[in-house]
Amino acid sequence: MDSTTVRLYNTFTRQKEELRPLREGVVRIYSCGPTVYRYVHIGNLRTFMMPDLLRRSLEYLGYATEQVMNITDVGHLTDDNLDRGEDKMLVSARLEDRTPAEIAAHYTRAFLEDEALLNIRPAAVFPRATDHVPAMVDLIARLIERGHAYESGGNVYYDIASFPGYGRLSGNTTEKLLAGTKGDPDPRKRSPLDFSLWKQGENRVQVWDSPWGPGFPGWHIECSAMSMALLGERFDIHTGGADNVFPHHEAEIAQSEGVTGHPVVGQWVHGQLLFLSGTRMAKSAGNFFRVTELVEQGHDPLAFRYLALQAKYRAPLNFSPDGLAGAGRALRQLRERVAAWTGAADGPRGDFQERFLAAINDDLDLPAVMALVSELTRSDLPPGAKASLLLDWDRVLGLDLARSAPAPGTLPPGAADLLAQRQRARSAKDFPTSDRLRAELAALGVQVTDGPDGQAWRVG
Repeated sequence: MDSTTVRLYNTFTRQKEELRPLREGVVRIYSCGPTVYRYVHIGNLRTFMMPDLLRRSLEYLGYATEQVMNITDVGHLTDDNLDRGEDKMLVSARLEDRTPAEIAAHYTRAFLEDEALLNIRPAAVFPRATDHVPAMVDLIARLIERGHAYESGGNVYYDIASFPGYGRLSGNTTEKLLAGTKGDPDPRKRSPLDFSLWKQGENRVQVWDSPWGPGFPGWHIECSAMSMALLGERFDIHTGGADNVFPHHEAEIAQSEGVTGHPVVGQWVHGQLLFLSGTRMAKSAGNFFRVTELVEQGHDPLAFRYLALQAKYRAPLNFSPDGLAGAGRALRQLRERVAAWTGAADGPRGDFQERFLAAINDDLDLPAVMALVSELTRSDLPPGAKASLLLDWDRVLGLDLARSAPAPGTLPPGAADLLAQRQRARSAKDFPTSDRLRAELAALGVQVTDGPDGQAWRVG
C-alpha cells in the first residue's frame, strides 16, 4: 500500500482528516442511495459518482473497499424537512397506476442502467428498505427503551432533547431550528423538531405490523438500520449529497448513536450539488436532465463525467449544454491521443506519478488530476510514457480512455446485439425498452433512426 496519507474532509469536524480504517487495508463505506419513485437526474448521478471516485482512488492505492448503497422504496415523504406530506413511492404508484413494488423495480433498474452509462461501478450490496423493516422496528423499540423515543397516537417520534449532540453535523442549534419552523405544530410531538421513526397508516398500500400498531417506517431510521445491519456498529465512511446533511444524516447520527452509545461513522463525506442556470437541479423543480437525454442529444455520457471531474466534489458545479459539448470534445481528443501514443516508445516519466498520488490523497483533488492530465499531454515525455500514465490513471478517472473511435461504418463491439434486441423490442411494441436501447447505442456512438422500412443506423 502506498505510504502517502489519505486525507478526506469530514463534514462532522469541518476539517480534513487522515483516513484510518477500522480494519487494516479495508475501507467500509455506506452511501445514501436513490429513492426509486422517479428517474434519477444528472445532479443525483454527480452525487453517486463521488463514492465511485472514492472507491477507485482507494483501490488504486491498494485498499480493498466494501460499499453498501441503500435503495429507498418506502417512507420518504414529500416534505421530510417538516416531517409531513405523502410517501413519494405511493404518489408515483397512484400517478402511474402501478403497485409500489412495480414502481420500485422499474426505477431501480433505470437507476442502475443510468449509473452504468456514467461508468459508476455498482456497490457491493444494494439493500432495499422494505426488506429491512423488522430491523427498523427493533431499532425503534431499543430507542424507546433508552429514552430517546416515545409513542404518541400510534406514531413514534425521536425526542431530540434526549440527544445533546443533535445539530452538530449541520451546525444547527435548537433555537435556530425552532425559529425556522412553519405551520401549526403537530400536537402529538413534545417538540416541533422531534422527527418520525414510525407513522401509523392502516389504510395505505404499504403497511407493516409493529408494537405501536400498523404503519410504516420513517425515512431516517432506514439508513441507521441498514448501515448497521450490513456494516456493523462502527464503519469507516458515510457518503451522501450536501442536501442529506440536514435533516437526514443529522437524524441518522442521533438514532445510531442513541442506540449504540458511541460514534458509528468514522468520517462523513458529502458531495455538493449540481446547478442549472444558477438554480439547484432537482426533480421537484423540474429543471433536470436524465443522462439518457444527453445521450439522445448525441453526447457521450462520459462527457458529463469529464465535466464533473473539473470541479472539486465539495464545490457546486453549474451545468450548461456548452460546457458539456466542450467536455465531449476534450474527451474525444484525449482518447485520440492515447490511441496514437499507445505502443510508442516509453521512457522517463518525471514526477507526474508522484503528483497524481498527492492529488488523489488530498481529499480527492480530481481537478488537480485533470490539470495534470492536460500538462502531461503537452509535455516532452515520450509518447509511450504518456499513454501508459493516462491509461493507468484512468483506473481512477473512469473515462474509458482506451476506447478508440471505430472505422466509419463499422459497428463498435456489442452494438450489433443491441440493435437486434431493439428490433425485437419494437416488434413487441415494448417502446420503453426500445428507447433505453437507443440510448445505449448512442453511448457507443451509434445513432439509430426509425422509418417505414424499420430501424437504420450510422456510426458517429
